[in-house]
Amino acid sequence: MNIKPFIQIALFLSAFFLSGKVCAQKKTLELLPGSEKIYYNKASGKHRLVGTVSFVYHGNTMYCDSAHYQDKQKIVNAYGNVHIRKGDVNLYCDSLYYDESNKYAKLWGDVRVRDQEYKLSSDSLDYDAKKGRAIYRNKGRIESIVSNERITSTLGYFYPNNGSFFFSGDVDYRKNDLNVTTDTLQFAYEQQKLYFFGPTTMKNDSLVIHCKKGWFHVQTEEGVLYKQAEVIQKTSIIKGDTLFLNTKLNDYEGRGNVYYKDFTQNMAFMGNKAKSSNTLHLAYLTGNTLAFKVYDGDTLYIHADSLIMHKDSLNRTTETMAHRKVRIYNKAIQGVCDSAIYQPKLEELYLKSQPKIWAENAELKGNSMKISLKDSSIQQIDIFDDASAVMEIDSGKYYNQLAGRKMTAYFVNNELVKAEAKGNAWTIFYPEEEKKTDSSLVKIRKGMNRLFASDLLVELDSGEVKSITYYDKPDGIFYPMDQIKAEEQFIKGFSWNPMLRPKDPYSIRKDY
Repeated sequence: MNIKPFIQIALFLSAFFLSGKVCAQKKTLELLPGSEKIYYNKASGKHRLVGTVSFVYHGNTMYCDSAHYQDKQKIVNAYGNVHIRKGDVNLYCDSLYYDESNKYAKLWGDVRVRDQEYKLSSDSLDYDAKKGRAIYRNKGRIESIVSNERITSTLGYFYPNNGSFFFSGDVDYRKNDLNVTTDTLQFAYEQQKLYFFGPTTMKNDSLVIHCKKGWFHVQTEEGVLYKQAEVIQKTSIIKGDTLFLNTKLNDYEGRGNVYYKDFTQNMAFMGNKAKSSNTLHLAYLTGNTLAFKVYDGDTLYIHADSLIMHKDSLNRTTETMAHRKVRIYNKAIQGVCDSAIYQPKLEELYLKSQPKIWAENAELKGNSMKISLKDSSIQQIDIFDDASAVMEIDSGKYYNQLAGRKMTAYFVNNELVKAEAKGNAWTIFYPEEEKKTDSSLVKIRKGMNRLFASDLLVELDSGEVKSITYYDKPDGIFYPMDQIKAEEQFIKGFSWNPMLRPKDPYSIRKDY
């Protein structure tokens, strides 16, 4: 972004009107040949020039239809087709008032200041040399003559002495594909920084930026945005209370109520702090984070202390890694663990650090898991090392159980319908039978079956064991209900943890 016209226009005005240091031997006002008439009132000390008027005043060549010059007060009034020239700088207006003693100038009517590169235009312009300030108050426009660069605003202040410029009221800056609109804009020339005050939008071909306050370095393309700040790109959006950005490198950092969304994967992320780098193809969030993937029928939520998103060359999220205090929720499954990886393209969720997963009335555990999904529905869960599945029956009185070194659980409509345990397989279940009474059918538990085998395949329906297939000679025993031994009632390491089960997507960030 080039802000050269701001400082250059301000220096033009200073050169025209801050002119007390001219050579003493020259007259203050020197009439040029070709001027038609000049009248002088000795009593008032006022010169009146009419017709074709041209003169030199403090080194500035001036043309107009008529002019008044008060010698004692050193005041110049020029009227009609006013034109001032100094070098390659030209100033035009309908009328002009200049008070040299107070170093104050006022220009009215179609005011234009231009050189070979830039032009300023407004309907009026004030210049106060004592305060070092030029002002236009009713819509101004600065534009390049040689390019498409321009800025427009309702009000403009120029401070050439300290290189500061203020624009307010419908401020609009454009150059090439860049467009900045804001309520108030300050430019610190020496720092090469733009400061925004009020609702602001910056956009080019690849991104749109919104904020209520902030600053932007026009050379390094670094900046900080405050208050409802957001950066919208073709593949993502990031929001936050505060955003740090480098648009040249496409690096962004958010702090406070950060929200990040990947449009390509329909995934969104929330946290207290975030960083996103398109050059590194990486983004991460920390501080009570939440990720959610939207499917047609449901949404998968993942909460953790921190989230890391890896991206491909097109900056699409390829995997999301969750660390510490991981909690998972959707209608089909709920879970907890300490580490997780989600791959949206494959729809696979990997859980580590002794995860627990709940589906309907089943609780599954192991040292690690791989969950295969399809449109948010569970297809299969592979459980590795110390795998177990516990199904609550009869409202917590009994539990059908299955354990092994490795287990594969199969689901239909998010219900566990089959489980295969391999390696030291072990199952405990309570078969039931139906007895008909005069008015209804009553289900009665016949007893408890305990079965050991190297491998077992269990068919289930609503958590009830319908059949068992074993692949070698099993070691099994049946206990009637009144003869169940306490030491045989549970698999090794049995636990049932309903209090840990996430209840809804809104509380999983609060429960920890």
